[in-house]
Amino acid sequence: MIDPCASVLSCARENLLPLARKHLLPLALDHLLPILNEAVNMIRGIPNDKIAEMKNELETIEEFIHQADKMADDVEGDDQSHGTREKIKQLIEAFFRIQDLIDEYIIREEQQLPDPGCVDAAYDYVKTKFLRLQIAHDIQIIKSHINEMKDTSTEKDHGFQIKSSSEQGSSSSAINPNATLLQNLRKAPFYMKEADVVGFEKPRDKLVDWLVKGRDEFTVVSVVAMGGQGKTTLARKVFDSKEVMEHFRGYRVWITVSQQYNIEELLRKLLKELCEQQKVNPPQNIHEMNKESLVDKVRKYLQEKRYVVVFDDVWEKPFWADIKFAMSDDQKGCRILITTRFKDVATSCRESSFVEIHELKGLDDEQSLKLFNKKAFHDLKEVCPPNLIDISSKIVKKCGGLPLAIVVIGGQLSCKNRDTIIEWYKFNENIKPKLKKDFVINTFLVPSYHDLSYNLKSCLLYFGMYPEDCEINSERLIRQWIAEGFVKEEEGLTLEEVAEGYLTELIHRSLVQVVSFNIDGRATTCRVHDLVHDMILKKFEDLSFCKNISEDGQSASDGIVRRLSITTNSNNFMESIVSSQVRSLLVPRPYILHESVVRQITTKYRLLKVFDARLAGEIKVPEDLGSLNHLKYFSIEAAAFETAFTALPKSIGMLENLETLDLVETVFDVPKEICKLRKLRHFLGFKLNLVELKDGIGGMTSLQTLHTVCLNNNDEDRELIEELGKLKQLKELGLRGVMRKHRSVLSSSINKMQQMENLSIESDEDIIDLDLNLPKLQYLVLRGQLEKLAEWIPKHQNLVELRLYESKLTEDRMKLVKSMPNLLSITLWNNAYVGETLHFQNEWFKNLKELYLICMDNLKSILIDQGALPSLEKLYIYIAPQLQRLPTGIQRLKKLESLTIRYASEELIENILLNGGKDHWIFKQVPFVEIYDQNRKSIFN
Repeated sequence: MIDPCASVLSCARENLLPLARKHLLPLALDHLLPILNEAVNMIRGIPNDKIAEMKNELETIEEFIHQADKMADDVEGDDQSHGTREKIKQLIEAFFRIQDLIDEYIIREEQQLPDPGCVDAAYDYVKTKFLRLQIAHDIQIIKSHINEMKDTSTEKDHGFQIKSSSEQGSSSSAINPNATLLQNLRKAPFYMKEADVVGFEKPRDKLVDWLVKGRDEFTVVSVVAMGGQGKTTLARKVFDSKEVMEHFRGYRVWITVSQQYNIEELLRKLLKELCEQQKVNPPQNIHEMNKESLVDKVRKYLQEKRYVVVFDDVWEKPFWADIKFAMSDDQKGCRILITTRFKDVATSCRESSFVEIHELKGLDDEQSLKLFNKKAFHDLKEVCPPNLIDISSKIVKKCGGLPLAIVVIGGQLSCKNRDTIIEWYKFNENIKPKLKKDFVINTFLVPSYHDLSYNLKSCLLYFGMYPEDCEINSERLIRQWIAEGFVKEEEGLTLEEVAEGYLTELIHRSLVQVVSFNIDGRATTCRVHDLVHDMILKKFEDLSFCKNISEDGQSASDGIVRRLSITTNSNNFMESIVSSQVRSLLVPRPYILHESVVRQITTKYRLLKVFDARLAGEIKVPEDLGSLNHLKYFSIEAAAFETAFTALPKSIGMLENLETLDLVETVFDVPKEICKLRKLRHFLGFKLNLVELKDGIGGMTSLQTLHTVCLNNNDEDRELIEELGKLKQLKELGLRGVMRKHRSVLSSSINKMQQMENLSIESDEDIIDLDLNLPKLQYLVLRGQLEKLAEWIPKHQNLVELRLYESKLTEDRMKLVKSMPNLLSITLWNNAYVGETLHFQNEWFKNLKELYLICMDNLKSILIDQGALPSLEKLYIYIAPQLQRLPTGIQRLKKLESLTIRYASEELIENILLNGGKDHWIFKQVPFVEIYDQNRKSIFN
């Protein structure tokens, strides 16, 4: 059947257009235009509802691709697998083509058509219309091709057929009829910490003895085991043990090496960690130092010190040759702890040091079952239901004592229906009990991956865009997921809340590991196990998800490139990439993108959606940045802060789809054109001067995050503050330079932001005086003088963390916030309190977990009554020169895990010394104690 669109289009191109250009247009435009307009009206293009329909079709195709991928994995090595993979490649190519065409069509639709009544614009008018029609026609051809593939697959491939979203649903809900548990996990308000791996008590004690009680000679201790055996978990237990923390006070460093490493970056990280622990600044030229300079600096820093350094996940024997000269040996009992998969890596250290090697074994049946119950039945207090005891034992048996396999399988089964035993038996039948690396991936990880819904699969695959063992900021990751379109809308929730649920689910399934937590238990950084990372890279090849450009020039996939992850400082990769198809360009820190590459982005990556990079030298954002119509996530950072002052181009106002603008700690001049970005949700920067936006920022009503905004102490501040009051969806706001004269207007504007959760208010010289009522407020920072502790603070019963800086409170006003039920952390910093005594009375702060007292010049005593601070876990005191005694009543804090005092006075040190110190006994119950004198020397060394 002849396509009428194609026929009219062909006729117009072959006859009307040449005729108009060469002869008729100059002579008889008024007669030709009605004819052309009639043709255009006949074939106007694709209505908006058809675009939405095609986007839904794309989702259906994407689900089909993942179904086919699972089938290919199920029959891996079979002849049928090869045919399936070929069809997947064809389908992926069609998927990408239709995506490209839809994006092109949207660009054309967003362009304003020239006036057909103008002689000079007539040709452009016709050309634009025809281009739109060609795109529409091409989309129809691709859809027809896809339909043919569906029909052919249904006839020939025995069940290799597509189901729509409504027919299939997510993989998880299709497998698990009792979806309530899964939904509760995804929407849980707090993240659950990873279950501790059991069965490590004896190896932990053995390694601690080697580190603490061993010989005076410099010693390398190695933990050797296959991937997934728990090397890192065991090393972390040892590293964080009370014995090791006390023995190596102030000189404990953890460095993750991984398969690909840069020795200079590792040495920089080691030096930075050492400087941070001692509260000193690293060398100013640290980024320019070469290997020899870094080795020399680290070695000098470690001289005459007793230290332990963990090098986690070492793959190559040459690593020790690279690092050993930086390790000072002064017969102080210094230790290196290495984890590796390879015994020859452990033995390679013998040429220059004494070596102890521990080969980690698998868990026995009892330990395996205990770990499994922790993961699969954590909501049942780790007790297996009676109807599942037998099948659980059989499943665990097949894991062969491998901790990673057990926690992943347990995480997957935690989301399944516990009433239908048949599902568990079917699950058990599909497990093949072999434990080599590829079998671990194919037997335990791949099935867990396929148990995810298709959008969750994409979220997991995104971790592969970051290097192995990379710790990823959760907020950054979530915003990138949203920009990529992985996150589906759910009624009553923001996209960020839905995405947080996705991350929660991946964590509960043990496919993602939490590295660090907020005080309220939410994940701040996360990563994936290196075996999960290996699986993801294999999926990159199967699904053309991403191309990784690494230091050694290798890449994870060939062919179509949708996403680029650059983990090399070389810029020689551009020519090998078909740039027009790239949607995401990621340069994970510490890698740097060179200016020559940046200049090409706006021309070669025209359909880019995500850009996240650190740039070498002075930052020069391309003037034509606005040509990237589809850009949703833009993050840019200077490699060196001193070169970070630059300007954003005015064309940024053309990025109508931009959702996240993250300028990190880079200082930019912000043009007023940015007010046109009505879809912007997150605007982050360092000292943002928004005075130019005072007449328009109020229209950016999608904003949820805005910091840090600097006020300039001029007449325009009031207008800007009033305009900010229109941003009623803001959840996070940071303001600097707040003046008391703006009390009324600032309070009024902020009180309109009823979604506010995280608020930071800073004043350089004036007194902060506000009156706020924000029912959802959880984090509050006030920097500047307060006449008294604000009486409005206790109204905020959801407050989790309170930080006061330079407040100069003259009386003990803690009683105002003593009964806040959710308050978990208090920080008093730089004379936030200038009184001489802090008195915590009975029943005060029942739930407080952390208390930080920093730079308290006048503080002489801390009194803790019986019944006060019963939940306190961490007490940190830094620079309190008048404090002569430990807090009275500290022995009553039964849950206190960590006591740190830095720059302690001579009197305080005398009172806690082992011989004769009258306060030495009162903190003996605290597992970790760290006290340094005013010369930064540990008094226990």
